[in-house]
Amino acid sequence: MTSLMAFPSTAPGAFRPLACALLALLASGAASAQPDAAPAPGPAASTTGVGASLPAVTVSASGLQLGVSEMTQPVSVLEGDALVRQRGATLGETLEGEPGITGSHFGAGASRPVIRGMDGARVRVLTDGAELHDASTISPDHAVVAEPLLATQIEVLRGPSALVHGAGAVGGVVNVLDGKVPTAVPSKGYEGSAEVRAGSAARDKAGAVAVTGGTGPFAVHVEAAGRDAGDYRVGSGWEGGRRVPGSFNDTRSASLGLSWVGESGYLGLAFTRQTARYGLPGHSHGFEGCHTHGNHLHCGAHDHDHDHGEGHEEHDHAHHENDHDHGAVPVVDLRSERIDLRGELRNPFAGVAALRLRGGFTDYVHDEIEGGEVATTFKNKAHDLRVELQHQPIAGLRGLVGVRTAERKFSAVGEEAYVQPTRTRSTGLFLLEEYRLGDWRIEGALRHDRQSARALDSDVERSHHGTSASLGAVWRVAPGYSLGTTVTRASRAPTAEELYARGLHMATATYERGDAELRSEISRNVDLTLRKTSGPTTFDVSVYRNSIRHYIHGRTLDELDGLQLLQFSQADATFTGIEGRVRQALTRQIGLTLWGDSVRARLDGGGRLPRIAPARVGLKLDAQWQSWQGDIEWLQVARQSRVAQFESATPGYGMLNLGLAYHGGTSTATPWQVYLKARNLTDRLAYSHVSFVKDAAPLAGRSVVLGMRVAF
Repeated sequence: MTSLMAFPSTAPGAFRPLACALLALLASGAASAQPDAAPAPGPAASTTGVGASLPAVTVSASGLQLGVSEMTQPVSVLEGDALVRQRGATLGETLEGEPGITGSHFGAGASRPVIRGMDGARVRVLTDGAELHDASTISPDHAVVAEPLLATQIEVLRGPSALVHGAGAVGGVVNVLDGKVPTAVPSKGYEGSAEVRAGSAARDKAGAVAVTGGTGPFAVHVEAAGRDAGDYRVGSGWEGGRRVPGSFNDTRSASLGLSWVGESGYLGLAFTRQTARYGLPGHSHGFEGCHTHGNHLHCGAHDHDHDHGEGHEEHDHAHHENDHDHGAVPVVDLRSERIDLRGELRNPFAGVAALRLRGGFTDYVHDEIEGGEVATTFKNKAHDLRVELQHQPIAGLRGLVGVRTAERKFSAVGEEAYVQPTRTRSTGLFLLEEYRLGDWRIEGALRHDRQSARALDSDVERSHHGTSASLGAVWRVAPGYSLGTTVTRASRAPTAEELYARGLHMATATYERGDAELRSEISRNVDLTLRKTSGPTTFDVSVYRNSIRHYIHGRTLDELDGLQLLQFSQADATFTGIEGRVRQALTRQIGLTLWGDSVRARLDGGGRLPRIAPARVGLKLDAQWQSWQGDIEWLQVARQSRVAQFESATPGYGMLNLGLAYHGGTSTATPWQVYLKARNLTDRLAYSHVSFVKDAAPLAGRSVVLGMRVAF
C-alpha cells in the first residue's frame, strides 16, 4: 500500500484529482467493509444488489484459465449483457469505455485499441489466443478484422507481462473470444442467438446471427453479421458542417466451423470471410509529389523557405485547389479470408494436464480507391501456429510450456506504397509457472523470441532476438481484498515498417522513413493493483511505471503545411499512469461507480510523445428493478496540452450517456432483451486527441441506439 498511497503526491497535475478521488472511495470502502459481508457485484457486474455475488469469470488469455481476482496484472473482461450493451462498430469503439483504453478513431471504419498510451504492434489483438493478422498495426486507417457483434467475450490484459502471447505486446493484449470453432455439442442439439440494432448518428443498421448444432461427436457452427452506416453526425458547432464526409462503414462477416468433440477434448476448423467498404476522412491530396531533400521536405515548386511567408501562401492555395479537384474522400475496399485451426486434448498422457493447438492462415487484401480507381493495394498473407502443453503439478508448481511460429508477407503497390514488400518470420518459446502458498499466488514467465525481417526488393534482412521475463504475485490481504504486483522485462523487435518504411503516407499526412539499424526495445515495467471483490464497496485500481530503453518512435524532422517528415528513431522513454474503477452499492437496487485513467509519456532526454490520451473521469449511477436495468453516466475528458513538437493541443469535453435494458423470457428457453443506449446527449462537439484525423473527423454527436437480442 505504501507505493499506492504515495503515488498521487508525486503525480503530475492531471493525475491528482483522479488519484485523490479514487483513494478517498477506497478508504471509505475499507473502513465500512466487514470480513463476513455478503459478496456484492464488482463494477462490471450485471446485478446491483448489496448481497449479490459476482459470477466467476475465467480469463482465457491468462494461459492457466484463471479468474479475474487471481491475475497478477490488471485485466478487464467484457461478457454477457455488459458486452451486448457496450459493443460498437469497431473493436476500439467497443473498449474505449474501459479504464486505460481508448480507440485510435479514424472515422467510423477503423479504430484500434490504444492501451496506456501505446498502439500499433505494441497492442496484440488475438482471436481465441491466435494472432489476428490484418494491416491494422501498419496504419491507423486500416481496420481490425474482428467483428464485435460476433464476440462472446473480450479480454484485455494491460502491460507487457502476458508473455505467453508475445513479448512485443508491451502495451497489452486484447483477446476476442468467439464460437466459430465449437468446443461442445449442444445438449438439446442446437443453440444460438440473433441480434438487431439501429442507430441515429449515422442512420446505421446492424445485425448478427449465430447457430451451433450437432449430433454424436460432431458440431457445426454458422454465424454472420452485417453493418450499414452512413456518414455520422458530429456535435453542434463544427465548422465542417453536421456530418463527417466519407465516414460511412459497410461491413459483412461470415464464418463456418466444424469440430469433432470427444470426452477428452475437441479438434476443429473454421473459415471466416470479411468484406468492408469504408471512407477515409481527412485524406489530403495536396501532398502528392512531395519528397525529401536530406532531412527537409520538398513539394513541387515549393522552395521550403520557412522565412518567406509568401511561399507558404502559394503552397496552401495549391493544396486547396488540389483537394477541390479530387472531390470525394478515398474509400477502402477490404477482403479478409482466414482459416482457424483449434484443438485441445485433456490428460493425453501421464504428467500432462492439457495439450492445446492454435493455428491460422490469413489472406488479407484491401484497395484504397480514389476517384473511382485503385490508387494503392495492400496485401498481407500470414500464417501462424501455436502449441502449448500444460503439465500436471510438479512439487507444487503448475504451468505450461509452448512454442509459437509465424510468417507474414506484406506488400503495398501504388501511390502510397511507402513500405516495400517484406517477409517477417518469428519464433517464440515460452514458459509459465505458478506456485500457491497460503494466501499467496506467485507467477513467473520466461520467453525467448527470434525474428527476421527481409525487404524483398532490396534483399536487405535484419534479425533480432531477445529474452523476456516477468515475476508477479497476488496476496489475499483479507477476505475479498487482494494486492497484485508484477515486474516485467520485455524485449520487442522492430517491425518491418519501422525498419524499411520510406515514402509518403497521405492518410496520416506524414512522410515516413525507417531505419534498418534499429535495435530491439527493452521494456522494464512495474504494476501494482489493489482489488476488492466483495461487500458493498468494490474496486480495482492500478498504478504503473514502464521505462523503455531504445523506444522506437516517429521523430519529426521537418514540417511543411501540415505534412510531417517522420524518421523512425530510438530514445529512452517512460510511461507512468493510474487507472481504476470503484463501485459503491447505495441500496440493493442502486449503485454509484467512479472510474478514470491518466497516463503521462515522456522521452527521458526531454520532449513528449504525440497522441497520448488525456486524463478521464467518469461517474455512473446504475439501477435495477425487476426486469429493468439502467444507468446514467457523466464522462469528463481533460484538455490535453502536454503535446509533442508540431502537435496541437486538444480541448477537453464532457459527455452525458444513458443506458436502459429490459430482460424478458427469463423463465423460458428463449430469453431476450431490448436495450437502448444514448451517447453524448448534450450533443457536445468533441475531438479525440489520439486520432491522426481529429480535426477532420470529430467524435460523434448525439446518438441513440436501439437493439434487441434473442438467445435460443
